[in-house]
Amino acid sequence: MTDRAKPAALALAAAILAGAASEAAGATYALEPTPSTVAWGHYDGTDKPALTIRSGDVVAVHTLLTNNPAGLKANGVPDDQIEPALRDVYDHVPASARGPGGHVLAGPIAIEGAEPGDTLEIRIQKIDLAIPYAYNGFGAANGLLRDDFPYRRTKIIPLDRQKMVANFGPGIVIPLHPFFGSMGVAPPPEMGRWDSSPPTIIGGNMDNKELVAGTTLFLPVFVKGAVFNVGDGHAGQGNGEVDVTAMETSLVGTFQFILHKGERSPYPRAETPSHYIAMGFDDDIAVATVKAVRNMVEFLVAHKGMSRDDAYMLVSVAGDVDVTELVDRNKGVHVMMPKAIFTK
Repeated sequence: MTDRAKPAALALAAAILAGAASEAAGATYALEPTPSTVAWGHYDGTDKPALTIRSGDVVAVHTLLTNNPAGLKANGVPDDQIEPALRDVYDHVPASARGPGGHVLAGPIAIEGAEPGDTLEIRIQKIDLAIPYAYNGFGAANGLLRDDFPYRRTKIIPLDRQKMVANFGPGIVIPLHPFFGSMGVAPPPEMGRWDSSPPTIIGGNMDNKELVAGTTLFLPVFVKGAVFNVGDGHAGQGNGEVDVTAMETSLVGTFQFILHKGERSPYPRAETPSHYIAMGFDDDIAVATVKAVRNMVEFLVAHKGMSRDDAYMLVSVAGDVDVTELVDRNKGVHVMMPKAIFTK
């Protein structure tokens, strides 16, 4: 970064990190899943937006779980608990519009004025369960222990919305922490239509369980409008997501979108009320780790005014390097840096 660029970058960073971006709440929208308001299995800047909004607007987005009605029924889900919208999407989205991945993503949502070189801030205000169950499944070709489990199995997991727990099995009750496994923007045009499975510079299928309600995601913008999609709802997940799925379910998320002009984040990052998060994605878990650590160092230099040496040292003495997921072709690693250690 040049000396001339530093003051503007630090000023923007201070506004973001202090929560002082005085963006007045704009209009509020609802986006329901229909065959014309989903992107099946991809992020693509050429997709027609399902909704176009302005910076500051809030959108409540209903997303669909990644499973088909026949599969749910075969595994014991009653007909009246299979969402009509899921049936409609599976019946009416043509094969030509599907793929290359399998996630049914809501959107895309375009943000007026977004251009390459900007940053899109996504404030996750609220996440609600849409259905009273989730599923977990593994298959012969997926998961970390493919050789140990060379067959397919799906388990339906009842969700208690009042107690916010999952009844996994006799004597096993799991607290729910719903989040969206996939949130991302359209890739640079040279990347073409991006598969919804491997996370990358656009975000996408990050499967980061820290991104619950009350957190904020920052994504670089690569195309006009940013072209944001969200889906792959999880009622909860363990770090690693080792069998290739979490507690997969349908969710309704309420998001506020804030556009930051002319200051692109170099890589997806996030903030919780208590931590800064830097991410790294790569097919090689070691390379993903290097990316995550490097991105946290760069964040501390740009947003905390630290020297590179001190930033690197701080990650070692105060940061936690966690495995995000191990099963989406591109593995994920994230670094958690506690906010409480900073006194100014």
